[in-house]
Formats: sequence, C-alpha cells, structure tokens
Amino acid sequence: MQKCFPIAQQQRCITHKVRGIERHLNYSDLPQSTSTGQPLKPSEAKQHRRFEIISDAYKIYETDLESDAQLRLQDFQEKWQLTEPDAVRTFIKDVQLTFSFYQFDADLHHHIRTTNHLERLFREFRTKSDEIGAFPNETSCLTVFWLVVERDHAKHDRRSSANNS
Repeated sequence: MQKCFPIAQQQRCITHKVRGIERHLNYSDLPQSTSTGQPLKPSEAKQHRRFEIISDAYKIYETDLESDAQLRLQDFQEKWQLTEPDAVRTFIKDVQLTFSFYQFDADLHHHIRTTNHLERLFREFRTKSDEIGAFPNETSCLTVFWLVVERDHAKHDRRSSANNS
C-alpha cells in the first residue's frame, strides 16, 4: 500500500478491530452474581464480560471528535487493563489506524470507518464474475470491475439526489 499509494491514509475497519478482542479474552475475575445478587452461571458471566468490553470498545468511536475518542480509548485501557490484558494489548496495537476517518468530514465517518462498502463492492464483483465464468484477458476483467464500480456510483448518486430533493 505504502509503495503504490504513498500519500493515502490507511483506515482499519473498526468492526474488525473490535471483534478481534473476543479471541483474546481470558475471562479472569468474572463476577459470581448480578448487580441484584442473583447467581451467574460461568457461561452467563463470560457472555456479560464479552458484551461489556465490546460495547466499551465501540463507544470509543461514537463521537465526532478524535480528541474525545482518544480520551475514551484511555478510559477503556484503564478499565480493562487489569482484567483483560491480552485483549487490551491486541486492541491497542495499531489502533491509531482506526482513527483516520476523523480526518474527513463528519458526514463521511459512517461510510469510511468500516469496510462494509468495500466488502459489498467486492461481493457484487464476485457475483458478476461468477456469472461470466472466466475472463479471456485482464482487460475484460478490469472492464467488468469498472462497470460494477460505475453502477455503484450511480446508486449513490441516485440516493444523494433523492435525499436533496
């Protein structure tokens, strides 16, 4: 990426970053009961821990300002470092690449902080290429990809026009 696009900013998908936490949870010091005193099964305690840490991680990005997100990241680290050190270490590794979207207009944040749009575009291309079967040459493949991209742009243009009307 750096070689081909030296001035491009990298944006890591926040959804994939947050989901990566799950693989590194060690579930130490799980609560034995709920806040109302009801006993918790170990599986329920694990589910509660997973939900809580993932919710806290997503809250980092629920702000329009990067400075607020950085403060929330600090709070996240302080809250979870002792009980889930592996998950925190994994999450904070290269986490700054998940903040690149803050360099753009706030209206674009929900479009560029995840890879949803790219994944949808590639899924459409795979569907179209599966219909075709095999490309006779690279140019025909690139042509179909260009057409899929153009169709995607047209969809967004129609939505923008409808919203502005």
